[in-house]
Amino acid sequence: MLNADALTQLRQLKTDIKQNKVVFPGTVKATNGRFGFVALDEGRDLFLPPEEMQKVLPGDRINVTETQDDKGKSQGAVDELLSGGLTTFVGRYLVKGKGHFVVPETPGINRWIFIPPKERKGAQPDDYIYCRIHKHPIKDGKGQAKVLRIIGQAGDPGLERAFTLASFDLDDAWPQAVEQQAEALDEQAVEAQTSEREDLTAQPYVTIDSPSTQDMDDALMAEANATGWTVSVAIADPTALIAAGSPAELEARSRATAIYFPGEPRPMFPDAISTRLCSLMPDSRRLVLVCDLQVNNDGSVSDYRFRQAVIRSHGKLSYELVAQVLEGRESDDTRALADGVATSLDQLHQAATALRRWREEHALLSSDRPEFRLRLDEHKRIRQIEPALQTEAHRLVEECMVAANRCAADFLSQQDSGLFITHPGLREDRLDNVRTLLGSFAPALAELDPAKAEDFRTLMQRSEGLDAEVPVKAIVARQLARVELSFQPAPHQGMGLAAYTTFTSPLRKYSDFHVHRLIKAALWQQPAPALDGNQLDALQRSQITARQAANSLENWLKCEFAPSLGDAELSGTIVRTIPAGFFVRLDSNGLEGFVSCKGLEGKYSFDPVTLRLVHNKNGRTFQLEQPVTVALAEVDLTRKQILFRLVETAATDTTEAAAESTGTNA
Repeated sequence: MLNADALTQLRQLKTDIKQNKVVFPGTVKATNGRFGFVALDEGRDLFLPPEEMQKVLPGDRINVTETQDDKGKSQGAVDELLSGGLTTFVGRYLVKGKGHFVVPETPGINRWIFIPPKERKGAQPDDYIYCRIHKHPIKDGKGQAKVLRIIGQAGDPGLERAFTLASFDLDDAWPQAVEQQAEALDEQAVEAQTSEREDLTAQPYVTIDSPSTQDMDDALMAEANATGWTVSVAIADPTALIAAGSPAELEARSRATAIYFPGEPRPMFPDAISTRLCSLMPDSRRLVLVCDLQVNNDGSVSDYRFRQAVIRSHGKLSYELVAQVLEGRESDDTRALADGVATSLDQLHQAATALRRWREEHALLSSDRPEFRLRLDEHKRIRQIEPALQTEAHRLVEECMVAANRCAADFLSQQDSGLFITHPGLREDRLDNVRTLLGSFAPALAELDPAKAEDFRTLMQRSEGLDAEVPVKAIVARQLARVELSFQPAPHQGMGLAAYTTFTSPLRKYSDFHVHRLIKAALWQQPAPALDGNQLDALQRSQITARQAANSLENWLKCEFAPSLGDAELSGTIVRTIPAGFFVRLDSNGLEGFVSCKGLEGKYSFDPVTLRLVHNKNGRTFQLEQPVTVALAEVDLTRKQILFRLVETAATDTTEAAAESTGTNA
């Protein structure tokens, strides 16, 4: 038995060891395997073997010590938990023997987690559940969870949407204060705001949208003048009814954006606001912020003004109906349009055509990629996928919105405060690869510096339809950075514009709502609560989460639909390549699936410059925009991924010829 002096010495030894131990703070990064990594604050990643990974969860902030395995390779040993990263997650309830567990469906948690008897909420085997970490596994690697609520069982109608919302910690319900605020608003609240606004109710404004759309943000009209057209873009003005800093505004900022889930959106504002009192419904007096633009015959915008007004939409027109008018196709519906509306549509079309011509010459247009519409059945699963045709009516609306948003960006650039959408062009870590690409495959463009906004715009313009061995524009487009929100004006290189923002969707995007406040504050001394840097970062994170949630649900529904493809041979196009294989988008319905190199004969190497996969011996190549024929191999519902097998490639001869021309053995 140790005496008091020995115990004191032992305690002092432990203290000395702890004080002299070198620990590194970092954040846990999970993988698809049982091992993981910790991203050290000093900038490097340290390997965490399975036994150490068992003690932590994705996103945990931890201290680690650096050790070596029996082969002398560095690895981390968990020292202490600084803060937990993951609190809630989703999974499937599992009973194994006498043990009750949750099988997490959150990426990076590759283990079952025990649920103690008092925390099970009556869940049954195979229930999908929403859980909270009840006991962290830091001490012994044995974590525990508690069930917060039961989401449903496989096969329940709408389960996919409910599960997706829980996966991303998104709530469908409105806080009580928001509901009370929305219920207190009525038509009288709208009328109370009209006295100090211009009355434009006699003007032939119309909305152009899909028949199912209820939250209508914009209405348009145009008139010809001596030098071109006056285009008037009227945007719904919810800031007139929603007090600054009120519960509805705070909830909208938290949600950041409406999420257009297939079949059932998650709105940014309650229906009373977004689809009734603020929506620009036909034959209803509505409050708007109007941008009047002088569009010249060459498509340039030489002047603009903003004004607060009241309008009455003279019709909710579908894209199809407007396309009929623009193409001169007569029908009962086109003949029923008032003369003023028909004339305005004609002038809008002419102005939009000029605006698009200007953008083709001085900016960048997005590629007209085929879009598809998901039709759901009574069980809220995909019944049919059909093409969503882009018509002249779609382009008309797009050009008017972009032009009005350019004016908003120009106006805010002259103020003390603003909110802009910026795009830095290429990712910094890809610039050297693109320079190498141009030097090797597009020497006529090699003098351009893709890091400069003007040169990047020129590169994207001149690479369109370029006769080269590789699809230069598609390769560059795969390596772009993400758009960002900024308080300061900066180029939007993806659009080829010196500055850009959006104010045309205030019922659907909080950033647009806030830009309304900024414009009105500058012009009419109205309150505009400032966003700070932390709030801006949170807004951007919420936008990203919303996009991820929408994509996740859509992928799940498409995975459930994919078995209906059967064994048919399907034509598609390669849209993305990675070292492990390539992704193919089907021409008929837009479904995307993965073709693994493991299913191809021989070994392939990935070229990070051309983004091509090249066979190590015969030079066979797979690259972006290459047509291929595939068939369904299987559906991985765990990863929500469709897997294809290659049937043939329609461009084999071309790629082999290209391999020969570059000296590759065929």
